[in-house]
Amino acid sequence: MLLNWKGALHVEPFSPLTYRSAGVDIDAGNRLVDRIRPLASSASRPEVLGGLGGFGGLFRLPAGYREPVLVSGTDGVGTKLLLALETRKHDSIGIDLVAMCVNDILVSGAEPLWFLDYYACSRLDVDVAETVIAGIAEGCRQAGCALLGGETAEMPGMYPGDHYDLAGFAVGIVEHSEILDGKLCTAGDAVLGLASSGPHSNGYSLIREILVRSGAHQHIQLEGENLADLLLRPTRIYVQAVQALRRSISVNALAHITGGGLTENLPRSLPGNLAAILDPHAWPQPAVFRWLQEQGQIGLEEMRRVFNLGLGMIAIVPWDARDEALTILDQHGEKAYIVGRLHDRGDGPGVVFLD
Repeated sequence: MLLNWKGALHVEPFSPLTYRSAGVDIDAGNRLVDRIRPLASSASRPEVLGGLGGFGGLFRLPAGYREPVLVSGTDGVGTKLLLALETRKHDSIGIDLVAMCVNDILVSGAEPLWFLDYYACSRLDVDVAETVIAGIAEGCRQAGCALLGGETAEMPGMYPGDHYDLAGFAVGIVEHSEILDGKLCTAGDAVLGLASSGPHSNGYSLIREILVRSGAHQHIQLEGENLADLLLRPTRIYVQAVQALRRSISVNALAHITGGGLTENLPRSLPGNLAAILDPHAWPQPAVFRWLQEQGQIGLEEMRRVFNLGLGMIAIVPWDARDEALTILDQHGEKAYIVGRLHDRGDGPGVVFLD
């Protein structure tokens, strides 16, 4: 600013502003939509009406339900995203996003119908975003649900550098009479544990603290595999196997083992009068959990409250159906173990470990 000859302020003219100069590239957003259109088409269902580009996704409810109940769930992948950013491995984090949502609604007995994603960043990198959304589409295919739509938000200054954030939203359907709420559980039922692929998407704030403490973790190998690769293994999606199990035998309850571990998640699916008695030697604990416990000097109780310790989903079935259940799950690609039984709870906790 300068004073003119009359002493008044003179404001120098600015160059014209655009959305791009403010940090938002609409053209990049349009390019991303063009790239992900075939990804959405590859993860669809017959009930989907229309395609990408509208203001809302349209979905016709499947026929054959007498009293359909919609089940919804939302989640993210937490600080596991930071590990993906640090290693520049973005191809599977989208699978994690879908898994965390569809596994949750599966616990109620719901079949996932559609999924929506929210991708937020400070500056849109079309290549990275496409890779992430390709993982989301793959997760939807594994779950048998449609990638119905989503939202990409470019917000300059909201996130540091090339960081981005993810959220997901899933909707499923279940017949009212087939909702799983734990009421069918009885003392003596078998507790089946479905193997996880690792920590899934939980406990990564603690994991990252352990990585900082351990120093040169980039070169650590566990059982012949790079540690970072083990930690970035995507969350298993149990939808297809569990649906097949429910078609064949009575499943009395399910529990998705996420944050809170076995200690806190399993009781959420049980009636208040029953407890699960678990034998921790009944299933193999992946080496990555042993390494985390040793490096972080974490107590056993804390490990059980934070991590899944090798079991990503629990199924409660009648004791006499346990062997058939294991066979069905194995046929559908899931390794499972008989890890305990239900007993009367009394005044004790909802989960007891036979150490």
